[in-house]
Amino acid sequence: MKLDNVFKKTRIAVGRKNYITFTRRPEVPEGLLRKCNKCGGAIIAEDVKKDHYICPKCGGYFRVHARRRIEMITDEGSFEEWDSDLQGGNPLEYKGYEEKLKKLQEKTGLSEAVVTGKAKIDGREVVIGVCDGRFLMASMGEAVGEKIARAVERATKERLPVILFACSGGARMQEGIVSLMQMAKTSAALKRHSDAGLLYISVLTDPTTGGVTASFAMLGDVILAEPKALIGFAGPRVIEQTIGQKLPDGFQRAEFLLEHGFLDAIVERPQMKETLSKILALHEVGEGTGFNRKKCDVELTSGSKMNMTAWQRVELSRRKDRPVGSDYIDALFTDFVEFHGDRYFADDKAIIGGVARFHGTPVTVIAQAKGRNTKENIERNFGMPQPEGYRKALRLMKQAEKFHRPVICFVDTSGAFCGIGAEERGQGEAIARNLMEMMTLNTPVISIFVGEGGSGGALALAVSDRVWMLENAVYSVISPEGCASILWKDASKADVAARNLKMTAEDAKNFGIIEEIISEDQIDKPIFYENIKKKLNDEILLLMKENDLLEKRYERFRAIGRPLVQG
Repeated sequence: MKLDNVFKKTRIAVGRKNYITFTRRPEVPEGLLRKCNKCGGAIIAEDVKKDHYICPKCGGYFRVHARRRIEMITDEGSFEEWDSDLQGGNPLEYKGYEEKLKKLQEKTGLSEAVVTGKAKIDGREVVIGVCDGRFLMASMGEAVGEKIARAVERATKERLPVILFACSGGARMQEGIVSLMQMAKTSAALKRHSDAGLLYISVLTDPTTGGVTASFAMLGDVILAEPKALIGFAGPRVIEQTIGQKLPDGFQRAEFLLEHGFLDAIVERPQMKETLSKILALHEVGEGTGFNRKKCDVELTSGSKMNMTAWQRVELSRRKDRPVGSDYIDALFTDFVEFHGDRYFADDKAIIGGVARFHGTPVTVIAQAKGRNTKENIERNFGMPQPEGYRKALRLMKQAEKFHRPVICFVDTSGAFCGIGAEERGQGEAIARNLMEMMTLNTPVISIFVGEGGSGGALALAVSDRVWMLENAVYSVISPEGCASILWKDASKADVAARNLKMTAEDAKNFGIIEEIISEDQIDKPIFYENIKKKLNDEILLLMKENDLLEKRYERFRAIGRPLVQG
């Protein structure tokens, strides 16, 4: 329908020929049009509804009522509402507050600012809570906190995942300190849910601010957000008034939070149900192992068939046409979902991490990532992680431990990035933390060196139950160039340093640092990845059956360097 045809014009002759006047303004049938609050354009309401409440002109997102949101992401007819009649009180005896609540209840059909219950997403049961901005901007009073806490507690009892859609102005001022306590209440309930090994997905929509941001909204195992959603503790106006400065464009928007490490992903609204379904599928409780129980008959251990120097292997490990971390993820796994951010400062693109399927079973995959070309290398800092990269990796490992997923790491870095910012943010502490925590990570860990293995930057992903190296990968305390510069003040002697450092795969195996050397005879063919798949299948199956996993991992590293000569 053309908008021009909607308007009715009444024409009346006024005594002069060929002149027309209007007795009233153009009329539009009630409910036909809506105004986009982003671009100001007039749009047909039905078109907006059909397109997930997105403006067809500018792509801006309209806020969605709670029940409509539930319809959009859950299976038809599956939602069972809980605590629909739960209402709060007036603890401060705030004048006019009860009357205001009553009017909002009549207007919205809601008892309070959140709707909770149980539903199915592509057949998978989930507990869901959705905030509704029409009700006092979905501020969190005692009723909201109580409904969320009850829903999470019931989810814990029934061993179900939780999905909460946040949209809120924060704690409810009209309820004072009682409102503030809901932050602790909801957080406590989610801690018990987490300790039970259950999944919590938080979805942040526009706006998510104040006490909601500082409680349940930011506690998800996985945190998603809609594009351009306003997310922050203090609102923009409060910040500007406090500091006396105009905030930059994009500040506190979802894209800003993704860049600064606080989100796993930004998801377009039309893809939200599919994304949630995929994440739920990768976290299904009690799913049987998909690993092949037949022992593979392919022998991966291989000495080099080429008489090569250590320096030649270094050069091979750095070749631009060599497979990078993302290539291994694409070739070995299916259904990969990348998670971003360290939850502290940034998302380091030098490390890729997330959840995938290996032979049908969920695993956590982490890869130090060089680029395939100059542009990608710059974006990924040439595979040299910052502190937040190691913190992201550790976050994902701890998540894997919670959900009993094996961890597979691909190591390929010349070393951890050295720079002013990296030092300011604790590069050494981040690596040290990984070494300590990986030693006690109660789930199988396998690390594969696929290129360079530079110093502590490589070791931070290699405190594992099994460590393998490609035959032309290298592993050393320092780069050959760095060693030559320090020892002989001459970087051109890198080839001599490489030989003396004993940094090849054969050397590492002789020292007992790795278990396997993987042949590169057919690295440019699919059989190369198939052989790795088969070996991974066998090792993961064995490790998942291991009763004293942590003790054996401890002894594995404890034994390196022994025996020592005693005087």
